Order: sequence, then structure tokens, then C-alpha cells
Amino acid sequence: MTGKPSIWARRKSRRALVQAVYQWQVSANSYGNIVEDFRDGDALRKADEAFFCEILTHVVRQADGLDKQFQPLLDRDIDQLDHVERAILRLAAAELGERIDIPYKVVIDEYVELAKTFGAQDSHKYINGVLDKLALRLRAVETAHKGDIPISE
Repeated sequence: MTGKPSIWARRKSRRALVQAVYQWQVSANSYGNIVEDFRDGDALRKADEAFFCEILTHVVRQADGLDKQFQPLLDRDIDQLDHVERAILRLAAAELGERIDIPYKVVIDEYVELAKTFGAQDSHKYINGVLDKLALRLRAVETAHKGDIPISE
């Protein structure tokens, strides 16, 4: 893919990321096997594959550190989160922390929508609350100017 990836390519990547991190969490497959599975299937067709690999790599390598970022914001232990919620929170924490070029509102909106698609009923509300608080911690300068930030990539 040349140039700046489209919003749709990123959206498709995030959808595949939720599935990939879920698979990694429940199966303990290696990063290489998961990427190969996703490249062989349709999940990454028309997606931003570089973005997919970057965020997946970060989550796999830094899962414990990502968990420590949002654990204080939870009303329960991380082990009590279902696998979808945990995957979404890890992915959003990785993106909020590593991809400051993407507005925090975009990150939150995208992962809340994925929670609506993949999560349990009303889990998107829980995800939204945690991510709002996490953005205040990880993107303090950006969140201080909430009205000044456009909601687009």
C-alpha cells in the first residue's frame, strides 16, 4: 500500500487485530503463526497490513505493560475480563501509547465500535469508560484540548 492508508484500511486492520489478539490469548499461538493465518485468509485483504503487524507485535511483546496501564482503571481484576474485552483494551492501550499520530477520539471510537461487534451486550459502555480514562493518562496534552481535535485520521 502506498501513501497514507485509508480510514477503511485501518478499520479493517483493527477488526482483524481484535480477532488476532483474541486468538493469541486463547490459543497461545506464536506471533508468526497468527500473522501467517491472517495473511492466508481474507482478513487482511484491503487492510493496512503494516499497521496490523505493528500493533499486533506491540501487544504480543508488551501485554503485561499494557495491562498495567489500564488495570487501575478497572473495577475488577484483568483475569475477570472476557477475552474480547481484554484484547480490545490491550489494542487500544497500544495504539493510544504508540500511535500519537492517530487522534485519541478515533482510537476510542473505533474500539468501542468493535466492542459492539465482538463483545458481550453493553461491554462497549465499559470499554468506553475505561478508554476515556486511559486517554486522559496517556494523551494528557491532547485531551486537554478536546474541542480542538478533529475526529478523523
